[in-house]
Amino acid sequence: MEQVSFSPLSRLAICGGTHGNEMSGVYMVRELQKQKLDRKGSVSITTVLANPRAVDACRRYMETDLNRCFTDDLLSAPITDSTPYELRRACELNTQLGPKGSQEAVDLLCDIHNTTANMGICLILYSSDWIALHIYKYLQRKITSAPVKAILLETTSSEAYSLESVGKHGFTIEVGPQPNGVLRADIFNMVKEAVDLLIEWLQKFNSGSVFEGGEVEAFTPVRSVDYPRDPTTNDITAAIHPELQDNDYTLLHAGNPVFQSFSGETVEHEGEDLYPVFVNECAYYEKKIAFHLTKKITLTLPSISIKKDRVQRDRYGMYN
Repeated sequence: MEQVSFSPLSRLAICGGTHGNEMSGVYMVRELQKQKLDRKGSVSITTVLANPRAVDACRRYMETDLNRCFTDDLLSAPITDSTPYELRRACELNTQLGPKGSQEAVDLLCDIHNTTANMGICLILYSSDWIALHIYKYLQRKITSAPVKAILLETTSSEAYSLESVGKHGFTIEVGPQPNGVLRADIFNMVKEAVDLLIEWLQKFNSGSVFEGGEVEAFTPVRSVDYPRDPTTNDITAAIHPELQDNDYTLLHAGNPVFQSFSGETVEHEGEDLYPVFVNECAYYEKKIAFHLTKKITLTLPSISIKKDRVQRDRYGMYN
């Protein structure tokens, strides 16, 4: 593949607390603010607690899920007295870090989340973003304390609904397992290592390093699976089977157990072989999702670098 060059990535936004009870991002942002870390080498850093009311209440959200509020249609809708708090906040964040789709938007937006599922470090990103995919490749090579995986979402920019879509480039980091409202040191350390390596990668990129292409594996969503339910009451009638619990990314074959009913019966996986992710995620109970099923794919990345004329200008302090 032909090498691809990009403009400098000099403005980084690190966000946490998009969901107010996911504590690693909250405390990562607070620590960076405490250190007054607003620049490191060629990279200016903006830190944001995305949903401060939800953080104060230690709730996922107050009225509606902030991380579903960033489509073009929602961001351009008129604000009225009945507009939910999170949608108002999304518009504020879009003004601060974007506007989405504009040249004024931050160069890279990293939004930190936790999951109660056994996902290790998982980047959620868009398959057309070579920058985000190369950062994923770099983290996967450098981090040995936990598995580093990626989930690729196929959607247009205008329909992208999550906070990271406001930046020119962006991704979500999901790290777990960690219960809601709880801060675990081992999970926080994973987040810190990933953030430190992200900043390291940006500095290398801006200084003219060429990041060689290659292959990476990732997962793409196929469908979601709900819990078995009582047809009359709609209550769940089974839990995740012990053989599936904590086994995210493990290939499911037809006949493998996925649920265990409260009366002791086993419900088996049906259909094609697929990989489960976000198994028994707490926040997805309200969405009627027990887990997502995905396919594993291999992507070929081009080599990437900064545009050469911008490297020279950076050395002489001609851009920020």
